[in-house]
Amino acid sequence: MSFNNLDQLYRSVIMDHYKKPRNKGSLEGDSVTIDMNNPTCGDRIHLTLKINDGVVEDAKFDGEGCSISMSSASMMTEVIKGKKAEEALELAEIFSKMMLGEDYGDKYDLGDVEALQGVSKFPARIKCATLAWKAMEKGVNEQK
Repeated sequence: MSFNNLDQLYRSVIMDHYKKPRNKGSLEGDSVTIDMNNPTCGDRIHLTLKINDGVVEDAKFDGEGCSISMSSASMMTEVIKGKKAEEALELAEIFSKMMLGEDYGDKYDLGDVEALQGVSKFPARIKCATLAWKAMEKGVNEQK
């Protein structure tokens, strides 16, 4: 697949998550709630996590922001559900490496998250992409 075709595929995946976000909303009952914002651009996220016995059973988000921020939140909630809390934190570390353009290995199947790889070429957008991941890290660490 040529670079242009791959780039177009990644853009399509990002826009699909932006227009049809997965796990949008909030969780009721016993859950961890995290509110974060990116004052630089105005992105904000409201993330709720249901963590039982060290496993992220469910994750939902709400908020507003650019396509990168909201699609990243959608992808992140998809990839962490069903993972142990430690694995979710490891995925956040892998995502941070990806955003810095570093080698992040292949321990996990990142699925749609890999579509955000190109964001690393735009330093001003990295905070947009990492907002939901930082919120998740904070929530998981608070739950410990």
